[in-house]
Amino acid sequence: MPARRLALVTLIFAVVGGLAPVTFGADTSAASESAIAAAEKDALTLTNRRRTAADLVPLRFDQRLAALARDRAEYMAGSGNLSHTQSNGTDVFDLIAASDIAWYGAGEIIAWNTAAALDYSAAFAVQGWMGSPTHKSIVKSRGYNYVGFGLAIAEDGKRYWAGVYLKGPDRTGAVAKIKATATRAATAGKTKIWVRWTGSDVRLQVLTSGLRVFETQRRVDGGPWASYGTTTATSTVRYWRQGRTWDFRARARDREGNWGSWTTVTFNL
Repeated sequence: MPARRLALVTLIFAVVGGLAPVTFGADTSAASESAIAAAEKDALTLTNRRRTAADLVPLRFDQRLAALARDRAEYMAGSGNLSHTQSNGTDVFDLIAASDIAWYGAGEIIAWNTAAALDYSAAFAVQGWMGSPTHKSIVKSRGYNYVGFGLAIAEDGKRYWAGVYLKGPDRTGAVAKIKATATRAATAGKTKIWVRWTGSDVRLQVLTSGLRVFETQRRVDGGPWASYGTTTATSTVRYWRQGRTWDFRARARDREGNWGSWTTVTFNL
């Protein structure tokens, strides 16, 4: 598709070349998987902090991109080669395509440092990217909506970083919230229940698909859930038998088909 090829060429020029290293207190000790994952999360937090300060929408975390970024960081740590191109000629764009990830644009930023503490390493990486105009343009781009960061530690203690940015279809579930409830005695042995909810689609920097429908369900005394089906309504009235515990829940789906989490309310009648 011509538009995709054009985006690929433009972004290759935007990310070509590595970031100058920042060194501070080298440490060759091994780090646990949890410590590395926490540092990668720090990089995401620090990146989005800079985006929100610039009135940009925070980038959403994408596990698929994080896996690619970790693979890229591990390759650089193993080879000692800070480069956007691997020895076989592949780059992050090739890896994204090989992973069957739908995308319209992508970018990669890389760095290394020797900060002893991994949270410092994340901070130095983000600080360095923000100090480079080409890297900063990706961090603060209005053209991406998802990101993943990867960290790997070489045998000599260098911490290698990769950030993979993506413009892709909305993959974030919509949000439903139960806003109000009311009960009133109706007929002998039954109570009239009124529930109101709202919904929205999580805003992305680009390609927010928008709210589509809700699904609502109920269960009695902790039994199996029974669905009322999908609806665009935002309230319902039900007549439920007294002396039972009733749970009502709702969730929302966006126009890309992404369901969000359930929100639940309980009635002890």
